Amino acid sequence: MGDSECVFCAIVHRGAAASIIHEDDTALAFMDHRPVTPGHLLVIPKAHAVGLEDLDERAGAQVWLVAHRLGRALRRSGLRCEGVNLFLADGEAAFQEVFHVHLHVFPRFTGDSFRLDADWRLRDRGELDRSAEALRLGMSRLDC
Repeated sequence: MGDSECVFCAIVHRGAAASIIHEDDTALAFMDHRPVTPGHLLVIPKAHAVGLEDLDERAGAQVWLVAHRLGRALRRSGLRCEGVNLFLADGEAAFQEVFHVHLHVFPRFTGDSFRLDADWRLRDRGELDRSAEALRLGMSRLDC
């Protein structure tokens, strides 16, 4: 899918409706139309990037900065907010549904419906060390 078919690019170019909260030269924030909780919003880079691999690091930093500010704003908004989640799904296996990078920012409260189910058991140090080594190797292969 190119940016001409991307719903988030359409929002950036005002070809699709959105309840916009913030806009600057790099990032746009708007309400999620299928919110987990009231106040759930998305922060996107304005330039089309399918996933993290395509995202300019400066744009990614700006997306994070905007999300950080909006997460803080949620706590002051009057909406129910006992905590905040920042959630980014990168790729289909990670449950990304719209293939334009987007960072979810949503208020949390006791009894809300959002859940992440995983195997949270304590891992062996050797396993952690092997994963760390693989990640260091991956870092050495980056183009930056």
